[in-house]
Amino acid sequence: MPDAPVILADEPDSFAHGVLAARHPALIRTVRDAFPYGPEQRRALDALLTSATEGVIEPLGTEDDEQWVAWGAREYLGRSWFEVPFLWSESYFYRHLLQAVGFFGPGAWQGIDPFRPFKLAELDSPETDEELAALDRLTGQPAEKEARALLHGSLWGNRADLGFRLSAPGATTAVSQLVADDSEVLWSLLPVDTVCLVADNAGRELIPDLLLLDHLLRHGRARRALLHVKAYPYYISDATTADVVDAVRRLTGAKGTAADAGERLWSAMSDGRLEVRAHPFSCAPLPYADMPDDLRTQFAAADLTIFKGDLNYRRLVGDRLHPPTTSFADTTDWFPGPVAALRTLKSDVIVGLDSATEAALVAAEEQHWRTSGTHALIQVKP
Repeated sequence: MPDAPVILADEPDSFAHGVLAARHPALIRTVRDAFPYGPEQRRALDALLTSATEGVIEPLGTEDDEQWVAWGAREYLGRSWFEVPFLWSESYFYRHLLQAVGFFGPGAWQGIDPFRPFKLAELDSPETDEELAALDRLTGQPAEKEARALLHGSLWGNRADLGFRLSAPGATTAVSQLVADDSEVLWSLLPVDTVCLVADNAGRELIPDLLLLDHLLRHGRARRALLHVKAYPYYISDATTADVVDAVRRLTGAKGTAADAGERLWSAMSDGRLEVRAHPFSCAPLPYADMPDDLRTQFAAADLTIFKGDLNYRRLVGDRLHPPTTSFADTTDWFPGPVAALRTLKSDVIVGLDSATEAALVAAEEQHWRTSGTHALIQVKP
């Protein structure tokens, strides 16, 4: 990986510090209130709250400690959460949170996703209804126009309606906020035999990802699709296999175009044209450059791999303070095949900008453009 500084959380005014100091404590309280956890789980959550804000990184006290030692724990245990790589401390926090609520058991709370109420609430929201209804406007449109709308729907995630409404007045907003746009390169790589999509969030973001895969399969742009999700609940809303099933059911229970897509996706999963995978490394606190050989082999077997979302981008290019004009292709030249990134900007990491774009963003927003979620990118290494 490029020799750029690894992002830490030790600067009080930094985005990373704010996540550890404010977002994580708030999440603990929210999870604590979302379930009628017993005294044991509540004590463990309270202890994690104290540790995360005032204490140091401690062992899990489980057999997973050996795995985390391999992932760097020996170097970081006993140190402040704010003094170790941000990607590592974030990941370890979520592993500790699952430990606190008894997710890994044994016990009655084993396998209970602590983030599930929030995921389901989003799936069942009126906003999701509106976005699914907007799909009907794509019916009868040329396949090329439909493809571009669905690509932008996947890109923007929770703002998927912007993508579905590309043909509406004022819809150029979704395009004008791209800081890099290699979409033409992406389309030039299709059709392929196998496309792989590494998912980000569940709920309203996962649905447009599934719709994009449905389009690729339906129009012969891919014979087969692989959908990589997290091996267990992670980063509040990251998608697991259960979330994929919930999203497909949400589609099949809708009306019109959405229901048709849901039926096709259900069928594709049943006959193997759409395969869900959940590798343990999906929840590792490391960049994908450090992935194990078996996962590297999986990615190498795909003709195109698309990484969705901010966290996957951080792991793809490395969670470092790269100069923004660093080449995306050079940063990802280790990846074993063509790779694309669809990402809304929500953290400090960024590569692949031209100098004029960077200068304009800084002049208009200082450095807030990196984390505001109002800009996005499509980057491709053929």
